[in-house]
Amino acid sequence: MAEKQTAGRRDLGGFAPKFAELNDDVLFGEVWSREEQLSLRDRSLVTVVALMSQGLVDSSFQYHLATAKKNGITRTEIAEILTHAAFYAGWPKAWAAFRMAKEIWNEEEGGAAHGGIFGLGQPNDAYAQYFVGQSYLNPLTREGVPVANVTFEPGCRNNWHIHHADKGGGQILLCTDGSGWYQEWGKQAQALRPGDAVTIPAGVKHWHGAAKDSWFSHLAIEVPGENASNEWLEPVTDEQYGNL
Repeated sequence: MAEKQTAGRRDLGGFAPKFAELNDDVLFGEVWSREEQLSLRDRSLVTVVALMSQGLVDSSFQYHLATAKKNGITRTEIAEILTHAAFYAGWPKAWAAFRMAKEIWNEEEGGAAHGGIFGLGQPNDAYAQYFVGQSYLNPLTREGVPVANVTFEPGCRNNWHIHHADKGGGQILLCTDGSGWYQEWGKQAQALRPGDAVTIPAGVKHWHGAAKDSWFSHLAIEVPGENASNEWLEPVTDEQYGNL
């Protein structure tokens, strides 16, 4: 069954409410849900080819490629689909589509397509309750100063949280791949790119995660402290995130 779509209201609800309603309730709520007429897998195939034929290889195309993969289209199949469509839609359009498809399906080939040079790791299931969306964790060191590579799928972010410590403590983020966000309570969010570094003192309420149209990875370095602990708080709402 197709997931309930909220992107229209999230991104355009205040500016174009009728368009947002048609997008969420009609296109995705009704048309995509007619699985008795056409399966989700086949609808993904049709959508990917239709967007590619127009040269629309943007964030929407990336979303539909990821959805196609989720709906069961394999790496071999997407390669054949785009190759076949290239003869009818245009060779340059296929090249552009392949660049994006390769990024999405390449994580099956060893995990480095997302996660940057430190690797994707495994689904971050132990902390899934504190994240909106899917994150991945690749611990690099466990002794001394703990360091882990954390990867967020597009739109994924962790809840507001605080690193506590009687002395020292806090966290340092070193951004390695993709685009993301960091925000402290009561302050404007700041965009993050590879090479950016963020120092988070103990006691500061904050969150961090991916941009809505990009995977994002950072190294999380735990600063040693006395009686250090983490306090997980409320999620970052779709409204808060959508207003970035």
